[in-house]
Amino acid sequence: MTAPAVEIERYSVRFGEFQALHEVCLSVPEGAFVAIVGPNGAGKSTLLKALLGLEHGLLRDGPTRIAGSIQVLGHPPREVPPGWVGYVPQVKGFDRSFPALALEVVVSGLRRHWPFFVSPEERRRASEVLDKVGALHLANRRLGRLSGGELQRVYLARSLIRRPRLLLLDEPATGVDVVGEADLYRHLEAYQAESGATILMITHDWEAAQHHASAVLVLNRRVIGYGSPEKVLCHECLSQAFGHVGHAHQVILGGR
Repeated sequence: MTAPAVEIERYSVRFGEFQALHEVCLSVPEGAFVAIVGPNGAGKSTLLKALLGLEHGLLRDGPTRIAGSIQVLGHPPREVPPGWVGYVPQVKGFDRSFPALALEVVVSGLRRHWPFFVSPEERRRASEVLDKVGALHLANRRLGRLSGGELQRVYLARSLIRRPRLLLLDEPATGVDVVGEADLYRHLEAYQAESGATILMITHDWEAAQHHASAVLVLNRRVIGYGSPEKVLCHECLSQAFGHVGHAHQVILGGR
């Protein structure tokens, strides 16, 4: 049997007096599409940063204290070979007023630093991945002229240019309209089908989790539930994570 793409054992993170994660245990097989749901402040983004080996950079009041272990593609997070993990953050690091082209943003994912000159081969590779996410027409457009959905496609292309084996997405549909969201999931599923990659996606959209994920992690600093969407997106798990579950989600919960 192949090793899990992600293996987390009794993992805890405390920032000063704030307990961000408490004894999280999780095993994600290769090729899975896992949606991570939970209320604000539940530790979802902290978990993704831990998978990237960046948890010590999340400075809060007081020291950061970490316990437990994480393996990503068979390695500690900070030892994962370059290009094996792609990441699309919720908060974009580039200033929209910066006079950068979409193609240059994508190439920066290949180089891992800003490209002051783009070679013909880099342009070819960036154009190829932009085309795969339906954004080739944006290649020479400046960041400040991109809509929210267009910017998400560019960042998705940036994360895919090295063909990662694990893709981490923090609220990828933020600022995207309904049509753009459908396109986003279609491109993600196409990449996964082509590459066999594993996807972990934070989302507040329970319906997207139900329809696109092979498994759902319900998190509120600890694991509330983990399993198939049918099993985990239930009244009991969601009530534990969010408190009262309102009538707006009765369709998703199937009346449970």
